[in-house]
Amino acid sequence: MTGIMGLSKKNNFVLAIRDADVIAAALRRALAEASPQDRPGLERAAALVESTAAATESQLRARWVRSRLAAVGFTGDITSVAAVKALRQAEPKLSLLAAVQLQKEAVAHPE
Repeated sequence: MTGIMGLSKKNNFVLAIRDADVIAAALRRALAEASPQDRPGLERAAALVESTAAATESQLRARWVRSRLAAVGFTGDITSVAAVKALRQAEPKLSLLAAVQLQKEAVAHPE
C-alpha cells in the first residue's frame, strides 16, 4: 500500500485500500496450473498473501505509518512528538488530529 485515501486538513478519516483478495485469487489460479518445480514458491507466496490479508485495518494503518516515517528517514521513538512531526512532513495534508490518531494505532500495533 503506497498511500491512504482521505487525508486532508478537513477530513480526519483514513480509508485503507486492500487488494490482497485479487492477488490471492491470481496465485491460486497460478498454483492450479503450476509445474512441480514452481509449486513450492507459489505455495509460499500464497501463504504470505493470506497472512497479510488477515491484517486488520488498524494494523494496515500502523504499517502505513511506519512506511511513511521510514520514507522521511525517521528512526526515532514512534511515541514521540517528533514522530508526529515526521508523519506530517511525509504527508503534508494530514491534520494534526489524524496524525496523532495514526501514531496511536502504530504504537498499539508494534511490528
